[in-house]
Amino acid sequence: MVWCHLERVELFERETEVAAPVEELFAWHERPGAFDRLVPPFDPVTLLRREGDLQSGRVELKVRAPFRRRWVARHHSYVRQRKFVDTMERGPFRHWEHTHLFEPLRHGRSLLHDCVEYEAPFGALGRAVGGVDYRVHQLFAYRHHVTRHDVEGHYRLPGKLRVAITGASGLIGSALTPFLTSGGHAVTNMVRREPRKGEIEWSPTQHYVGPLEGHDAIVHLAGENVGALLRWSAAKRRRIHESRIAGTRLLAEHLAAMIVPPRTLICASAVGWYGDRGDDVLDEDEPAGDDFFAEVVRDWEAACEPAVAAGIRVVNLRFGIVLSPQGGALPRMLPPLFAPLSAGSIGGGQQWWSWIAMDDAIGAIHHALCDQRMRGPHNVVTGSVRQRDFAATVGRVLRRPAVIPLPRFAVSGAMGEMGRLLLLSSARVSSERLIASGYRFRLPNLEDALRHLLGRREFET
Repeated sequence: MVWCHLERVELFERETEVAAPVEELFAWHERPGAFDRLVPPFDPVTLLRREGDLQSGRVELKVRAPFRRRWVARHHSYVRQRKFVDTMERGPFRHWEHTHLFEPLRHGRSLLHDCVEYEAPFGALGRAVGGVDYRVHQLFAYRHHVTRHDVEGHYRLPGKLRVAITGASGLIGSALTPFLTSGGHAVTNMVRREPRKGEIEWSPTQHYVGPLEGHDAIVHLAGENVGALLRWSAAKRRRIHESRIAGTRLLAEHLAAMIVPPRTLICASAVGWYGDRGDDVLDEDEPAGDDFFAEVVRDWEAACEPAVAAGIRVVNLRFGIVLSPQGGALPRMLPPLFAPLSAGSIGGGQQWWSWIAMDDAIGAIHHALCDQRMRGPHNVVTGSVRQRDFAATVGRVLRRPAVIPLPRFAVSGAMGEMGRLLLLSSARVSSERLIASGYRFRLPNLEDALRHLLGRREFET
C-alpha cells in the first residue's frame, strides 16, 4: 500500500498477489456479480443503473459515505487482461480516477494493482471531516481480501454449475448469488411471488415447484426469520417450523420424482440441532437436543430424506451465528453510532457462541456444491468463544468498552423462549468434518473477521 500526497491530489496504491492466472483474475472482474462482491457491507452502495461493460460502460450509484449523493463513473482505457479505468464524472469528490492493473506472474500467479487519484471535497478539511483517507484504506483492504479469496476459491474448484437458490433475497442468499455468478456459475432464483424472466416459481403452501430440469444443484436457504420478533408467539413458532419442514419436504419430494434430477441438494440447517450443551465439544455425531429449536432442526434435516432415498447427494450445512453487518445477529450486538460503551455479557457470558463470517458461510456452500464427497450434516462454524469474550472483541474492534451487562432474568423476561434459545444456550461446535473435506477458512480469527466486516482494519506499517 502506498500513499502519495501531491499538491492537491491524493494518490493511493495497493497490490495483492493472487494464486490464480491473470486470465482468471481479469475474467472475475468482467462477470456479473463482481461489483456486488466488491461493495463493502460497512459502506453500502446502491446500484441505480449500469450501461455497457468495462470497455466503454457507465455506472450510476447512490453512495452514503463519506458524502451522501449520486456517483456516476465511466469505464475506459480497456486493455484485455491488463487494465481498465473508472473515472468519476459526477459525485462527491472533486476528482476520482481509479486504474485497475493486472499483471501475470510466474507459476500461474497474478498481481492485482489498484491505483486511485482523488481529491476530496473541501480539500484537507474534507479529508479530515469525512475521514476520506481512512475510508479509502478500508475500502481497498476489503476489496483486495474479497477478490483474492474469491478468485482463488473458484480457481481451486473449477467447473461451471447451474444452481437454483431458494431464499436468494435473504441474508446468505443475497451474498451467495453474486459470489457464484462472479465465478462463472449460472444462478436461478426460486421465488414465491409472480416470477420475473429467468426466475422459477415455487410455493410450499400450494405444493408447487416450477421446472428445475437442467440444473446441477439446488441450494435451499428459505425459512421464516427466527429473530424478526422480540418474542415468539404460538403463530410465530408454527411459521418457524412449517416454513422449514414443509418447504424442504416439498423440494425433496419434487427432486425425487424427477426423471433427471439435479445431482445435489444443499440444505441450510443450524447448530440449534444440539440445544443447550454447556462446555461439551459438539460434532455431527452428537444427538439432537430437546428444546423447540432442536426439534425444528431435527425435522428440517429429516425432511430431506426423499431426496436422499432417490440417490441425490444431500448436504445439511449446520450454520452457527453468521456474522454480517447487513442483517442477522451482528447488527443487534453493535452499539448505537455515538454510544461510548457497548453491550457486555449476556446472562453471565459463560455460554459458548459458535460463529462464522459471511464470506466463509458462502465459501462453505460453494465448497459443498463442488466437492462430490460431502454428504449429510456438516457443521459450518469458524470457531466458538464464550459470549463475554465475543462482546469484549466487538468492544475492542469498535474501541468502545463492552461493560453493559444483560442479566439472564432480563433476557428471559423480555424475550422469553427466543432469548433463552438464541442468546443463552451454549453450543461449542466443531467444524472438523468440514476442515477434513479440504475447506480453508478465509477469516479464522474473530477479531480479524469483525475488522473485515465492519471496516475497522488497523493501518498497516
